[in-house]
Amino acid sequence: MGGSQHWKFRMLALVWAPAIFVAPGAAQVSVPRVHFPPAGSAAGKVIIVGFVGGFVSQDDAKHPEVQFAAYLRDHYPLIEGVVFGNHHGRKALHEVVRMLDSDGDGILTPDEKRESTIIIYGHSWGASETVTFAHALGQMGIPVALTIQIDTIAKPGSKGNIIPANVASAINFYQARGPLHGLPEITAVDPKQTTILGNILMTYEDRPIDCANYRWYVRVFNRPHHEIENDFRVWDGAASLIDSNLSETTLRVQTPLPSRSPMFGYLRRGFQVQIVASDQQQLAANNDP
Repeated sequence: MGGSQHWKFRMLALVWAPAIFVAPGAAQVSVPRVHFPPAGSAAGKVIIVGFVGGFVSQDDAKHPEVQFAAYLRDHYPLIEGVVFGNHHGRKALHEVVRMLDSDGDGILTPDEKRESTIIIYGHSWGASETVTFAHALGQMGIPVALTIQIDTIAKPGSKGNIIPANVASAINFYQARGPLHGLPEITAVDPKQTTILGNILMTYEDRPIDCANYRWYVRVFNRPHHEIENDFRVWDGAASLIDSNLSETTLRVQTPLPSRSPMFGYLRRGFQVQIVASDQQQLAANNDP
């Protein structure tokens, strides 16, 4: 991948390296405002694809992956924001190709591929499918601007920790407790083409997260794996990361971060809401001159 999009994301990593997630389990994702030349064409398509974990339905609104897509569509009215089950990669690929095919002739031209901005995210098996899907796009010569993985559980036959060279930037959030815990490190096939923005350890020993969107036995036996999925810090960080890269090329509506968005209201309860408020107060105090 070359051109302004690749340069933009590589510069992003250089600027953020000292600042992003200063410590494991840090209270906030600190995203400084950074300006870069536009990636691709201002008229190019922006497509954001999410993959849910396990056997979750792609339209189950109790899960943050689905709500995040709704949040992004509200924040960026002109983007395509879609969610798929992690077993439906072929269906997702067909849909993305359809969206990229501007003239509907069934053939993707180099311009239709190059002028697109594609971002992929997912949790658990969905995070593993994020990498598999990026690889499938790469085989078609389609660049991916960013992948966001949340507690990746490798699917049989997949390598969720190896980021293909068509991906400009990738970030990995993981936690290390419970029977299912995410891959602690992602690496690039070609570090000259792909910037790994970070492998971010999130901890929950002193920060319990409400997981009422799962059945009781999941909350008892596999809670940490779903605490990270429901953690506002992860979704606020993902939103800020996406916003820093789309703000100059895509129409956006002023909306609060996910932790303040009504679309994530089902998560805003119990201990987490108190912690989020405390985090934001601390961040505001740190930013005061």
